[in-house]
Amino acid sequence: MIEQLKKEWFSNVRGDILSGIVVALALIPEAIAFSIIAGVDPMVGLYASFLIAVIISFVGGRPAMISAATGAMALVMVPLVREYGLDYLLAATILTGIFQLLFGVLKVAKLMKFIPRAVMIGFVNALAILIFMAQVPHFIGISTMTYVFVAITLAIVYILPRFIKVIPAPLIAIVVLTIAAIYGGFELRTVGDLGTITRSFPEFFIPNVPFNWETLTIILPYSIALSIVGLVETLLTSTIVDDMTATSSNKNKEARGQGIANFITGFFGGMAGCAMIGQSVINVKSGGRGRLSTFIAGAFLMFLILVLGDIVVKIPMPALVGIMIMVSIGTFDWGSFKYLRKAPWTDAIVMVATVGIVVYTHDLSKGVIAGVILSALFFVAKISKVKVAKHVENSIICYKVDGQLFFASVEGFVDAFDYAAVNETIEIDMSDSHIWDDSGVGAIDKVILKLKENGNDVELVGLDAGSKKLVDKLAIFTDSSSKVPIH
Repeated sequence: MIEQLKKEWFSNVRGDILSGIVVALALIPEAIAFSIIAGVDPMVGLYASFLIAVIISFVGGRPAMISAATGAMALVMVPLVREYGLDYLLAATILTGIFQLLFGVLKVAKLMKFIPRAVMIGFVNALAILIFMAQVPHFIGISTMTYVFVAITLAIVYILPRFIKVIPAPLIAIVVLTIAAIYGGFELRTVGDLGTITRSFPEFFIPNVPFNWETLTIILPYSIALSIVGLVETLLTSTIVDDMTATSSNKNKEARGQGIANFITGFFGGMAGCAMIGQSVINVKSGGRGRLSTFIAGAFLMFLILVLGDIVVKIPMPALVGIMIMVSIGTFDWGSFKYLRKAPWTDAIVMVATVGIVVYTHDLSKGVIAGVILSALFFVAKISKVKVAKHVENSIICYKVDGQLFFASVEGFVDAFDYAAVNETIEIDMSDSHIWDDSGVGAIDKVILKLKENGNDVELVGLDAGSKKLVDKLAIFTDSSSKVPIH
């Protein structure tokens, strides 16, 4: 236990501290922007980012992953804030935490195995596109000097690591360009232009809402949506960080941790949040590997607000935009273009559809859910083709069934038999097939009973154990006075 704590917290102290500082600087404009999207004061997003990051560093299941206020969650909140106000949002945040905690206890992470690789690739690429699109308003058509600062930031981020590895290049870029902007007198947009930063610590309070059934009916749909969106984004991000760091994580613990973090955050004036792939990528690429990096990201964010607020508001947006562009470039799976050419056409469609829906709706959960459903439909269509080959051997009409028998394949199965036979001996060989559901058993029933109407002797052979158990339990023909032999 002690060794595990040391490994997760203190095995990479310098790297975690420096990467956490970089992430904290990148969190400020994001948190303010997401607050504006949700329609709340900028401090609501900043408090949420501070609280969630610090809490999740202790109770989460994925070291080095950054959780805070996010755009996907903010989009869900818009109607609730517009119609009912901040207090109802905080109440919904608390209920969201309870749902996520329950999902973690119920081991929701096992559902991750149902997300295909094509959906994962689409999720990552869509997120990279959204990260880039979010930066466009901050540098396109602003000023020539804005383009210059973005270009210098990208140059520092990509070139400097070849010569200096001790300090993360994004941190150097932010410090150098902030000094240059302040003393150079350049007309640039700054963090302060996004919203007012109040230099105060979050305080505990209970949301001012009626504790009755009406309030529950108002916040319940939003809380369910927030909990699902948050967990989808969190578990997918966790998987991506696993791959980037070649380590594993406890995703059920992460789900429980997200619940605890959101539950507490709601009592301190913060909006619901979840894992952030952009900041998580920044953290990992800047050298973050342990829980300390997540803790530092949250703690230093609050330090920046309380102590260095006057300096933080002067950070030029082009520097942060350049870093986020770097993140979007690094996040995008450039190998997916080759994947589109080589993968089965169904997988290619799923990936493109996932990207398209996410980019169109700006909602990661909708794209992922649509991708999973589309994959499931393609899979069902693929395995619903049942072949029934007929041949005659020693005066016995044999039907050899090849394929999976379930609700989507029963129509083709039933139509494959010749019901004109009279007083024949008929054998149905199921050795290359499997019956999955009641629809499959019903199809067997239909075929056998129709064949027996003409006085045929029907024998069912080759059933595996699972299929035989289902047939014995559900089939009608086994209850008839003249039972059909099953072997």
